[in-house]
Amino acid sequence: MDLPGPRWKKGKDGKDFAALAVANPMSSISAELHASLKDLEPVAILSSEGGNAILGVTPEQATLLNRAAFGLAVEIAGEEGEWFQLGPEEVFFLCHALKCITVESENKKHMCERELWDHLSSTSESFPEMYKAYEHLRLKNWVVRSGLQYGADFVAYRHHPALVHSEFAVIVVPEGKEFGGRLKVWSDLLCALRASGSVAKTLLVLTISRRSCELGFPDCLEQLIAHERTITRWIPQQCREQRQKPSREEASREEQEHIRESVVFNYWGVILGFTILSSLLVYKLKF
Repeated sequence: MDLPGPRWKKGKDGKDFAALAVANPMSSISAELHASLKDLEPVAILSSEGGNAILGVTPEQATLLNRAAFGLAVEIAGEEGEWFQLGPEEVFFLCHALKCITVESENKKHMCERELWDHLSSTSESFPEMYKAYEHLRLKNWVVRSGLQYGADFVAYRHHPALVHSEFAVIVVPEGKEFGGRLKVWSDLLCALRASGSVAKTLLVLTISRRSCELGFPDCLEQLIAHERTITRWIPQQCREQRQKPSREEASREEQEHIRESVVFNYWGVILGFTILSSLLVYKLKF
């Protein structure tokens, strides 16, 4: 069963969002963002609870963060400048993978990568696997957002969410480890398929396996492997052999074959009729 392609949104005045995305690939936007943040290396301040952080940036960097679909722009009372709220995976990705921001705790203490990893892992047991899945998709230039409203861990966009609908509902499953009971039984899988199908998304299951390593250091990320599996619901009605609309050449060839079959049928019909008539005449002459 073929996977659906991207569903581009409709722009005002007939704008072609697909062409706009091709002209401005996400890889180029991410490279611009990296270069801009690397020069000034802005500081992200972790919140007191959870792994979210607030990042202060310049107007130019805010534009690039918006274009690359990182974080959410927020207003802070009494504070000037541009501010973005980043999720745990976004904070660590910008700090560890792109190395373009620094992170401070709430009390303004600088945090190295290991300290940040320990902090984020302590706030969520599933953070190592969730981050690996996030990084796996982001490094392939997919835009990754929370999939909470779709019953998934993430949703993946081909480009900016303002231009295109998300194509995949992503569920992260650590190999050999119970992780909230996700897809533990067939009914869970069927529910996930139904939920993703109802919002026109393909279910993407990222199974995270590891090679006997402790998840206490960022270096172990190299030992974590993400296995991609897309799962679609089998609908018998869509899988039956359906006659495709024939092309003009095929239609002409079929018409000629039909005429030829009709001529042959009529010929044998005449022969059969003549044979029967002859038999009747012979029978009458005898009697």
